[in-house]
Amino acid sequence: MDILQIILLLACGLAGGIFGGMGMGGGTVLIPLITIFCGIEQHTAQAINLVSFIPMAAVALIFHIKNRLVELKPALWLIIPALATSVGAGFLAGVTEPGILRKCFGGFLIAFALYSIVSLIISLVSRKNKAPSK
Repeated sequence: MDILQIILLLACGLAGGIFGGMGMGGGTVLIPLITIFCGIEQHTAQAINLVSFIPMAAVALIFHIKNRLVELKPALWLIIPALATSVGAGFLAGVTEPGILRKCFGGFLIAFALYSIVSLIISLVSRKNKAPSK
């Protein structure tokens, strides 16, 4: 591995961390960046994203618990099915062809972008309708 690849990987990780910290979800940025610019296979990129998510989620959870933003009893009803679904989806991704996996992830990104745009438009329209008229 040469120095340029190391710099690219660090820059991609930094970008993923920044966007993840802003609440966007670092994987939506990290996976395309490291597959396109670093030439890393889709399966490996998704595995890197999942592994990097663990410490970020742990730190975020600590802050949310400290700020009393987590109700632990209802959270348990989310944790168990989320873990089971994550493990199942991980196995499914592992046996899926990289080309199909890439297309599915691209479709997810497009759907997420459209959802974000529509949500922004609805928010702006609702804010404009609530504004006091002069």
